[in-house]
Amino acid sequence: MDQDETPIALEDGWRDMEAGIARLKRILHGVDGTSFTSQEYINLYTMIFNMCTQKPPYDYSEQLYKRYKQALEEYIKSTVLPSLTSKHGEFLLRELVERWKNHKVMVRWLTRFFHYLDRYYVSRKLLLPLKELGLSCFHDLVFGGLKTTLTTIVIDMVDNEREGQLIDRALLKDVVGIYLEIGQGSVSLYELDFEKAFCKGTTDYYSKKAQTWMLEDSCPQYMLKVEDSLQKEKERVGHYLHASTEEKLLEVTILELISWRAEEILYKENSGCRVLLLDGKSEDLSRMYRLFSKIDAGLFHVSKIFKEHVKEEGMSLLKHAADAANGTKNEKKEAVGSPEQEFVRKAIELHDKQLAYVTNCFQDNSAFHKALKAAFEDFCNKDVAGCTSAESLASFCDSILRKGGSEKLSDEVVEETLDKVVTILTYISDKDLFVEFHRKKLGKRLLFDKSANNEHERSLLSKLKQYFGGQFTLKMENMINDVTTARDHQTKFEDYMSKKSSDHRVDFSVTVLQTGSWPSYKTSNINLPSEMIKCVENFKDYYNSNQKSKRLTWIYSMGNCNIVAKFDAKPFELIVTTYQAAMLLLFNGSERLSYSEIVTQLNLPDDDAMRLLHSLSCAKYKILNKVPSNRTISPNDVFQVNHKFTDKMRRIKVPLPPTDEKKKVVEDVNKDRRFSIDASIVRIMKSRKVMGHQQLVAECVEQLSRMFKPDIKIIKRRIEDLISREYLERDLETANTYRYLA
Repeated sequence: MDQDETPIALEDGWRDMEAGIARLKRILHGVDGTSFTSQEYINLYTMIFNMCTQKPPYDYSEQLYKRYKQALEEYIKSTVLPSLTSKHGEFLLRELVERWKNHKVMVRWLTRFFHYLDRYYVSRKLLLPLKELGLSCFHDLVFGGLKTTLTTIVIDMVDNEREGQLIDRALLKDVVGIYLEIGQGSVSLYELDFEKAFCKGTTDYYSKKAQTWMLEDSCPQYMLKVEDSLQKEKERVGHYLHASTEEKLLEVTILELISWRAEEILYKENSGCRVLLLDGKSEDLSRMYRLFSKIDAGLFHVSKIFKEHVKEEGMSLLKHAADAANGTKNEKKEAVGSPEQEFVRKAIELHDKQLAYVTNCFQDNSAFHKALKAAFEDFCNKDVAGCTSAESLASFCDSILRKGGSEKLSDEVVEETLDKVVTILTYISDKDLFVEFHRKKLGKRLLFDKSANNEHERSLLSKLKQYFGGQFTLKMENMINDVTTARDHQTKFEDYMSKKSSDHRVDFSVTVLQTGSWPSYKTSNINLPSEMIKCVENFKDYYNSNQKSKRLTWIYSMGNCNIVAKFDAKPFELIVTTYQAAMLLLFNGSERLSYSEIVTQLNLPDDDAMRLLHSLSCAKYKILNKVPSNRTISPNDVFQVNHKFTDKMRRIKVPLPPTDEKKKVVEDVNKDRRFSIDASIVRIMKSRKVMGHQQLVAECVEQLSRMFKPDIKIIKRRIEDLISREYLERDLETANTYRYLA
């Protein structure tokens, strides 16, 4: 401004400014439809500029700053507040939004007119910028008094929407926007004045809803409503709330609908978690997993119920097997195979079903895998109808792999079933007992050519080897290899015999086995008939000519014979054991033989003689007649051939009475366990040299637990034995401590 010009008086300049403000009010109210022209804007801006740049005492910057605020306050008091006072509910919100928009326009124009004041005076004096001052006026005079009412109205509208009513979401978005805009870039005012109360209202709403739903709905229906509510609350944030509210809103919703009522949901009568598992409600279980994964320890409680469910199902299978074995139910007639085999089949089905829950419903969560493992380990290590679980599993494998077994399955299904058998085996603690039972049954399948498919036998061993290591299957692999080698021996023996003589009436087959790989079999020095002795001598000659360094031990108890017996009706081909055949051949030379004569001629122990005579004279096929005619064998009995014997079949297998091999297997396993415990203790002490008792026992248990669960008392006895054999010694200075003796 030139020095010669007359300074603008405050009142004169403000009078022009008031005229501009009055014009702005008319524009906002729609009375004056035209906006400020460029010239009008420049005139008002220039006037404020001149009033701020005049030399003192005519620099009116301070006065203009105050009058800017007064102008806004006067507009609010005279126009905005009266328009709001008469409005209520949704109408109040609409009026507030409209007045807020007008206020922002007014502040924007005024800050443009007062731009020079804002740029220099305000910044130099560190005062509140004009825009923020304008928003502050609205907050202090309008919003501060209405915020509680506004929040209440908004909460009521949201509750109505939750009840299914249509509301004006755009209006709510604008109202929530006022909280944020007045905060001028900060959400603290929004959080304090709105969000806190809104979350409290949400808590109150869902607290009532949860109570009602729990009374009226089943567990699946309740969870469906909860999931729907959570989804809608998430969408609600996107429609009209600030993004930062989502986490807090979902948190309070989850707290009310799930956390506080977790136990009620899980154990709800007739529809809780256990019922869903029993009924196979996969979709509902998936929903339960999704919901309970959102709360602390939620999945722990679900997995606990899952574990108890699997355990109870397993115990139910055990009870059914026991009932079938005792004949208290009809299951024995309905089941294919023995009760223990049926138990294994059902256990596999149970595992498939529960594993499907873990995979599909519980998203492969490790807690549920652990629960499944713990439950199966619990009931799979209990006796099944008087049999150990290891024996039951071995019997089941036998039924799959044996010719004519109770399980009639395709190759693909056999492979799949064997995979599942190995999985069940991982839950059994006495794996070494399974190995021994399986080895015993494998031996019989191989020796009597009862194996349905050698590839399946090798496949099972491969699966076991993959899970438990090569030492687990080494002996059984050698057994299969022995049988293959034995076939080559047999071919060579037949060639040998064909060259030696063409006059051999008996077809004779021998299987040569390695002593260390096969189970131990009962042997006796039976006096064989001359026909058999000749065959044995021929094979000895052949074998010694090829294997001079090896010695043969004959196990006649595992042999079998096909002999032709001529009766009055017709001749029959009898399939019998070597012992039975030797006994029957005695009657070629004598019509009648007493018990003592038979025992003496065959050099048999009494228990073997009684079993053999019982099978031939008292069982289904009475090849021999006994005097006196009863079902008990005694030393005074006399036997003769039953010439009147007949049967509709021409080829008959004469079985021996079954023997209980379980005791022998268990004894062998316990013996092997003692060696394993000894080896483990020595191995540990050799590496540690000095070790405390508790630590030694713990490490020994850990090392051996892959094959069996060792008894602590037996470990203590083995330590004492190793001390007596001078492998270890007690430390004289430290109690309960051992030293290794090299």
